Amino acid sequence: MRKGIIDILKGKFLVSGDAPKNWLFIIFASVLATIMIASSHSADKKVHQVAALNEQVKELKNEFVDMRSDVQRLKLESTITENVLDEGLFPSEVPPRKIKVKTNKK
Repeated sequence: MRKGIIDILKGKFLVSGDAPKNWLFIIFASVLATIMIASSHSADKKVHQVAALNEQVKELKNEFVDMRSDVQRLKLESTITENVLDEGLFPSEVPPRKIKVKTNKK
């Protein structure tokens, strides 16, 4: 057993009679390890992109809520009255009357 471990540490399995078979396995394992590392980096990159997009969605939702509240405030009658007073318009003292039109059906 000790001789086998020493042979592996010295690299004799790379120069022995069946070395091409060993080299092919080493190259195959290296290619698989490279593919696995590349896949891992790609997955990490996508996780970071998803996190950044989620943060951007949160910011846009907050901006939407702010804008919606501003629009609701601007639609209030009191706000509209304040804005048109600068132009000389003011609310009517007399309430509106409903006009009914009678049509003759024949």
